[in-house]
Amino acid sequence: MSDEDDLEDFEPDQDDFEKEEDEKETEEGEDYRKEGEEFPEEWLPTPLTEDMMKEGLSLLCKTGSGLAHAYVKLEVKERDLTDIYLLRSYIHLRYVDVSENHLTDLSPLNYLTHLLWLKADGNRLRSAQLNELPYLQIASFAYNQITDTEGISHPRLQTLNLKGNRIHMVTGLDRQKLISLHTVELRGNQLESTLGINLPKLKNLYLAQNMLKKVEGLEDLSNLTTLHLRDNQIDTLSGFSREMKSLQYLNLRGNMVANLGELAKLRDLPKLRALVLLDNPCTEETNYRQEALVQMPYLERLDKEFYEEEERAEADEIRQSLKEDKEKEQEPEPERDLEPEQSLI
Repeated sequence: MSDEDDLEDFEPDQDDFEKEEDEKETEEGEDYRKEGEEFPEEWLPTPLTEDMMKEGLSLLCKTGSGLAHAYVKLEVKERDLTDIYLLRSYIHLRYVDVSENHLTDLSPLNYLTHLLWLKADGNRLRSAQLNELPYLQIASFAYNQITDTEGISHPRLQTLNLKGNRIHMVTGLDRQKLISLHTVELRGNQLESTLGINLPKLKNLYLAQNMLKKVEGLEDLSNLTTLHLRDNQIDTLSGFSREMKSLQYLNLRGNMVANLGELAKLRDLPKLRALVLLDNPCTEETNYRQEALVQMPYLERLDKEFYEEEERAEADEIRQSLKEDKEKEQEPEPERDLEPEQSLI
């Protein structure tokens, strides 16, 4: 699922790369679930210790004042940790990875005001809420038990990963604060709506494997280039608008779009170059590829195949014919000459 910032960066093998990523993430998610099944509900307390810190610290850098040095990177993965209280004292940390532990509380991270990068995947978190961290750019909370998106307000946050959680509805993402957020990953949740994701700088949005039935509330995302909606329950293509002028890649594989007429609702997307509709009922129609190109003349690839010049020429002819038929329907009927009235005798 490559980013497609502009047409020149468009990658022909995007679907193949996407397939590898999907398979990798599916396996990763299954691993997390299997691990979760093996452990009891209650963990033996395992706090972060100074010895663990010594083993996990790296990357010696100058502190903010420039007069001292401190380690700024910490990796303490797979330590069965239930408590990271000790981190309150390590205020110079910039990169922290506490993945694959048993954490339910990240509040000690509120003291790390220099934090740039956080990875807390595969824990038992029920919330991603933290105090506003002024420099945090990347935050990943994948495969936890998070149920909402409240309390995420970091002004420099660029990438937010919440895949594999239990989120039903996106709330609390303030467009006035999250002015740098360009990539949101929400695959594998329980989303029933796309409302609440109206972020001004958003470029990449991943919503596969949820419970969505339609697209709504995304009409004003003028910077969005990639929208991934695979494996939902979408049966209508309403919800797209001319304002989505940057959208280049749209993946709707494994949904429930049955009517080819729905494709007409995508014709106002001027930069749409790649569309994936595999495993939708409409793809079984004999004129499926042709109809898509008739409705979207700028489309370069449908599913895994690029359009050939012959297909483009045929689509142009059909489009021209439809235009002429429409013009004829709108032409007023010529007035008939009235017969002169017969002279009265």
